Amino acid sequence: MVFNKRKFIVALVTGGSRGIGKAIATALCEAGASVYVIGKTKENLQILKSENPNIKTVQVDLENWNDTRLAVEKLGHIDMLVNNAAMHVKKSFLEVDKESFDKQIQVNMMAIVNISQVIAKSMIGRGNGGAIVNISSIRSVIPSGRSFGYPVTKAGVDMITKCMALELGPYNIRVNSVNPTYVKTDMTKAFLEGGTKALHETIKSHPLGHFARLEDVTNGTLFLLSDNASMITGTSLKIDGGYTIA
Repeated sequence: MVFNKRKFIVALVTGGSRGIGKAIATALCEAGASVYVIGKTKENLQILKSENPNIKTVQVDLENWNDTRLAVEKLGHIDMLVNNAAMHVKKSFLEVDKESFDKQIQVNMMAIVNISQVIAKSMIGRGNGGAIVNISSIRSVIPSGRSFGYPVTKAGVDMITKCMALELGPYNIRVNSVNPTYVKTDMTKAFLEGGTKALHETIKSHPLGHFARLEDVTNGTLFLLSDNASMITGTSLKIDGGYTIA
């Protein structure tokens, strides 16, 4: 159903060894795609491989532009790309330092540009088009007083998505972003299990009264990758339970 117009699909998911990326990679594999996952931590990749031997893993540090580019070039043709890898350093505007800000820019934004350039050029060369989804966040439109680098770089992801969609559309390459609210992963676990007043207030700000599940993000991502979304490009799909309505 997802890839009904294609006979053989090869997908790449960055940051796919845990959390949202792992859920997306697993769902793509279950849908019949041949899946590559890029991750930084060897142990996490080994766990993923033991759980799903059909997924091919690649270990590389996305902060290293040249190593990342070489690793992606070696993969050959890719039909679908999910740029999921991200870094979140909880430092406010007055606290943020050059090192942590640089790291978030490199992983959250520059890695998308780097990897997508390689994949898009390959897609253009083959002439068959393709689909790219960048995992963004509702923080791209709702700032946080507790964090500066993450929302700033996620806002950048949304604009990167639009610029990519505009330039790559003539080659039948669709580019969209998925912007989830809080999802229980290693990155958000401490906040979501903290039972704080801020947590309860944040839940109240969601008209549906709860945060997103991993499958909510996965379903939205697979939809945008699929032929069912063949006329959708340059959009940001907010999976937020209504959090950004106001």
